[in-house]
Amino acid sequence: MSEDDDPTVIRSLAIHANDVVAALVASEQGAETVLRVTPPFNGRMRARIHRVGPGGVTDGRDEETGAFHISPDRLVEASAPRYPRAVDTEPDGEYDVESHHERHVDAVEEWRETVREHLADSVELSTPDGQHEVDVAVLG
Repeated sequence: MSEDDDPTVIRSLAIHANDVVAALVASEQGAETVLRVTPPFNGRMRARIHRVGPGGVTDGRDEETGAFHISPDRLVEASAPRYPRAVDTEPDGEYDVESHHERHVDAVEEWRETVREHLADSVELSTPDGQHEVDVAVLG
């Protein structure tokens, strides 16, 4: 493994908060989406949103490309609120499609703002030498 392919040189990952939120939403809706870190590796890296293709790696190292795929749920603290499902936002009493839609849109917007307050400070990458913890720098 060359130095450029050695993930243990990574000290920190810059991750945009919007990318984490978008990846969480997309994954919730069935589109496997991750934050991806691609070689060549150095001390400070940028993780970008990436849609995983059929049969692709959803968490861990993609041996074909050498890139790391980080599941977005690993980038939020356990105390983060979960994504509001439509069933969670049904109005009490008489059902009305329009009011349900409005409640759900409001709940998702509130979740998007709140989940940003629960982004992780670090994440572990699995390497041939074991787990390698890196700091997470949240942008935006």
